[in-house]
Parts: sequence; structure tokens; C-alpha cells
Amino acid sequence: MTLLECIEIEPKQPAQASVIWLHGLGASGHDFEPIVPELQLPDDLSVRFIFPHAPNIPVTVNGGMVMPAWYDILAMDIDRKVDETGVLASADAVDSLIERELERGIPSEKIIVAGFSQGGAVAYQCALRHRKPLAGLLTLSTYMAMPVTLSDANAQLPVMVNHGTMDPVVPEQLGQRAVASLQAMGLNPDYRSYPMEHMVCLEQIRDIGEWLRERLAPDN
Repeated sequence: MTLLECIEIEPKQPAQASVIWLHGLGASGHDFEPIVPELQLPDDLSVRFIFPHAPNIPVTVNGGMVMPAWYDILAMDIDRKVDETGVLASADAVDSLIERELERGIPSEKIIVAGFSQGGAVAYQCALRHRKPLAGLLTLSTYMAMPVTLSDANAQLPVMVNHGTMDPVVPEQLGQRAVASLQAMGLNPDYRSYPMEHMVCLEQIRDIGEWLRERLAPDN
């Protein structure tokens, strides 16, 4: 499989951990690039940030307009029909990025998969099923698009779920529904909501930075 095009931000010292962060519909890998310094991670964590670009595909709900998307959006209702083939293909593409990190010498236990909105739906599918233990899963303003079978390797996966209480695009109900699904799998997700719409806020970024420090600490 051809690797997704990505923006990569390297740490000052050789990387010892990696965060693969997926953007939302119509955006690009540049979307979350400015967040990296705001996370205030210590240099000694040596985290490489990888921001892939979604492929350009026609999106049904936007009249077939071609735009960056991890999968097609077929309808806007909450219990909509899902482009499962597209979700799985994007999850496979992220798997390939994880494999590249392994080849670069990053242990799977030091790799975090993160995603916002549509990217978060792919992050759920990729991380929960992954055959090797990951450091964590971070999902922002998103939903679980389709069922996923939790791998034995990630039966204790640390998960942080964030959502805006005033989100008009992905209602908080969907974030809470994903949390319930995680709990049904035996996971204990850290759910945090913020008084915001479909976006990120400074308080949230600070919380994410703290969570990443805990997950990627040398003794963790």
C-alpha cells in the first residue's frame, strides 16, 4: 500500500514516541499542526507528530464535490448508512503508518492514534482492532461509525474522548454513545466535555498535553 502523504514534526532529539493525528472532513494535515507547541510537551519525551492528509474523493452529502475525506458521507442523520468500505480502507492506511513507525524503531507501546471528527471515526477503527498494543487512543468531537472488534493486544488501551457540549455538527450524544460502546468492551475511557462547538479550545489542548505526557512517560 502506498503511504498517505503526511506532515511530520520531529522532536529536537531522535524520536522515542509517535502521535498519528487524523484531521476532519475537508481539512488537511495542516489543520492540527499549530497545536503541537501548545501541548507543551517536555523535550525529553521526544515525540514525533504525524499529520496525514486524507485522499481527495467525492462526498455524497456535498453533491459529489471532491474534497479531502477519509470516507464518503452518505447521509447526515445520526443513524445514517456508513461507507464501511471507506472507513476500513482508511484504517488500513493508518495501520501502514504505524508499521512505518515500528520500522523506524518506535515501539508500538509508544504510538498514539488520534483523530478529530471524521478522522476520529477512523482512529477508533484503527486503534481498537490493532494487533499490537498501542500507547493510547485520542478522539475529538467524533463518533464510532461502525462496530469494531477489540483486539486482545489492546484490551487495556487507554482512551481519551473529548467533545463539545454545543457541537452542531457531531452532537455530543454521539460522543457519549461511543463512550458507552468502549465501556461495553471493558475499556475505561476518560471522557471530557467542553463548552464549545465543533472545534478545539485551549483548556482542552492543555488537558490533552497532560494526557500525552502521562501516556508517553519513559516509565509508562
